Amino acid sequence: MKGKMNTDLGEVLIDPEVIAKYAGTTACECFGIVGMAAVSVRDGLVKLLKRDSLSKGIEVTINEENAIKIEFHIIVAYGVNISTIADNIISSVKYKVEAYTGMKVRKINIYVEGIRVID
Repeated sequence: MKGKMNTDLGEVLIDPEVIAKYAGTTACECFGIVGMAAVSVRDGLVKLLKRDSLSKGIEVTINEENAIKIEFHIIVAYGVNISTIADNIISSVKYKVEAYTGMKVRKINIYVEGIRVID
């Protein structure tokens, strides 16, 4: 379902893919994130996604009340507190996506799929 905004001049529809790309870019700016992850259902392998395919590691759902639910599959840096990373992502993404779209973010789920050592 696409997000809707009604204005004086008409209706604006926002595709969930656009929200996913914006949320992914915002999340990758947060300290401690190595990147988004794609999980292969067939073999259970986790793969680090490149910047141009960030939205594959993010699932955006928009409900009937025009509220957004975002699920992130991330890879974090070794030695950084995961709880702190999650809190940082949630606050940053919620604020920026709400300001960007004019829609409410109802829920953000974060799934840590792996850890990488950064040199």
